[in-house]
Formats: sequence, structure tokens, C-alpha cells
Amino acid sequence: MQECNSCGKCCTKYSDGGLSVTEDEIAIWEIFNPELMDYVKDGKIWMHPQKGNQLTLCPWLRKAPNKNIYTCDIYEDRPDDCKFYPVTIQQMKDDECEMLQSADLAQPIKAQIALDRLMSDSRPPLKKG
Repeated sequence: MQECNSCGKCCTKYSDGGLSVTEDEIAIWEIFNPELMDYVKDGKIWMHPQKGNQLTLCPWLRKAPNKNIYTCDIYEDRPDDCKFYPVTIQQMKDDECEMLQSADLAQPIKAQIALDRLMSDSRPPLKKG
């Protein structure tokens, strides 16, 4: 598995209503990053501030000029759904994630272990028991 190349496939696929946000995340945004709240309505994120409808793309996603590279203006404050992605090799395959390599597809169990290790700093620890 290779490192993320910032292709933006995950961001462009899920930013049109495919993400959820918790009440705790919203509460933190209200205190520490209130400009995010312009895009929150009734617990849903990335809503048009004036019209109230779902945006088709995350308002914090930026495409580099003349490149297929994306950056996130709220990377440190992004929703947990973003932080935890990707979760499974199958999800990455379905989303055509460019981190996957042919060896990962040939050995998905080994690749899942590598993914879990890679994402261990981003995801909450698994509950045992």
C-alpha cells in the first residue's frame, strides 16, 4: 500500500451528504472553529449557508491549479468520518483509492492489517470484549 497522494477521490465522493457528524464534533466547532457552523444545518454538514440545501462538494476542499491534487482547509478540524477514512480495503477498492496497489488486491487480508496499522493514529482504539 502506498501513501495517500491527495487525489481527492474520497473527498469528492463523500462530501455531498455522504458524511455524518456527531453532536460533540459540532459543539467543538462552535467553540473553536465557528466559521464551520455556517455550513451546518439540523445536524447535517456542508449545507449552503444561504439556501440551506446540500452542497455537492465540501466547501473546504481545494484543488491545486493544473494538478489532480486536493488539500483540505480544515484538515485538523475535519469530521471524524474524514479522519477515519479509509476503513476497509473493499471500501478503498469501491472508491478507486489510489493508495491500493496490485499486491493489496491480491492479498486483501494482509492489506487490511497494513491499513489498520497505517490508520491507527487516526481512528479510535478498538474496544475489546
